[in-house]
Amino acid sequence: MRPSVRPAAATAPAAVAPPARTYAQVPDAGFDAWVRGFRKRALGQGVSGATFDAAFARAGFIPDSIALDRNQAEFVKPLSEYMATAASDERVATGRAMLVQFGGLLDRIEAKYGVDRQVVLAVWGMESNFGRRRGAVPLISTLATLAYEGRRGRFFEGQLVAALQILQRGDTTPANMTGSWAGAMGHTQFMPTSYAAYAVDFTGDGRRDIWSDDPSDALASTAAYLAHFGWTKGQPWGVEVRLPVGFDYSLSAHSVSRTTADWAALGVVGTGGRAVAGQGSASLITPTGAGGPAFLVFKNYDAISRYNNAEAYIIGVGHLGDRIAGAGPLVHPFVAGERSLKRAERVELQQRLTAAGFGTGGADGKIGPASRRAIRAYQARLGLPQDGYASLTLLERLR
Repeated sequence: MRPSVRPAAATAPAAVAPPARTYAQVPDAGFDAWVRGFRKRALGQGVSGATFDAAFARAGFIPDSIALDRNQAEFVKPLSEYMATAASDERVATGRAMLVQFGGLLDRIEAKYGVDRQVVLAVWGMESNFGRRRGAVPLISTLATLAYEGRRGRFFEGQLVAALQILQRGDTTPANMTGSWAGAMGHTQFMPTSYAAYAVDFTGDGRRDIWSDDPSDALASTAAYLAHFGWTKGQPWGVEVRLPVGFDYSLSAHSVSRTTADWAALGVVGTGGRAVAGQGSASLITPTGAGGPAFLVFKNYDAISRYNNAEAYIIGVGHLGDRIAGAGPLVHPFVAGERSLKRAERVELQQRLTAAGFGTGGADGKIGPASRRAIRAYQARLGLPQDGYASLTLLERLR
């Protein structure tokens, strides 16, 4: 469900959708031989022969899965564009309609797991557009293909074993077990190992069915997952705030934690001008630097991050949930066109900073404390807000 178990940890949302694929199965003698060898390993992990044979009766080699896995370009989309989609008027309206349609179900889920309903709906909206895009790739075939291909064979073989164990439990059938090319499944896109650990049978029919048109088990499983990772009911994920003139942007880091009273003493207040209500400790983040919105984020931000650690995703879920619950758009818009840098651009930024006399301690593409200090020193020379943000605007200025 999250970058640690998904095949690739996205540091920024995709800029373009992958090309249309057929996911056709084609004959491949090497794949068939691999399946025969894998059968012994699967049975050694408790998968029955009958389960294995039924799962692979119609499974086959899917070249498109390998093509996608090998060619995951590092796309980065401007956060302003990403958020315009994540919390679009249409998606907000749909989420509010779902809030009414599934009100009774969400009441029960919230009562059992203590996770606010709007956040569960926001994850559903972000992951599959409220169930409209659950993925139609046969899971056994694509996971077996990727395990056979070998680039990340151990990871995908582990997911494949977990998928077979799901089938053995009777939660679904091979024909109904579909999802993305990389193995994410159902309304809220669980990977098989995450499903095994956290999915729940909320309907009480003996199956944890996240694939059904009925989203009950999927939504409850999402709530169970967030609850496991520390969701606190009623606490915001984050609150948009206003910063004072001359604010020390070195405090803008997820690693810096203060009470809301401490932040208020520093002039950090809500967009309405009042101190943010006490919600425990909070960190200040400025996702697009000093020119964009700022947020105080709380522990529930971290709970969402366990689902997907990309900052854009976390903010997208949080803000979409707020909008579904009735809040308006952000007061301070994101900087138009600003986006996270690609790795090659981060390396170039470090090289150019070093050449300009602001040493970054190396050019490895990782923007750590040394790079942020160099950025702040460069910004200070130019009389800019010293936010330490590795922005596209900053790179273009150095060029």
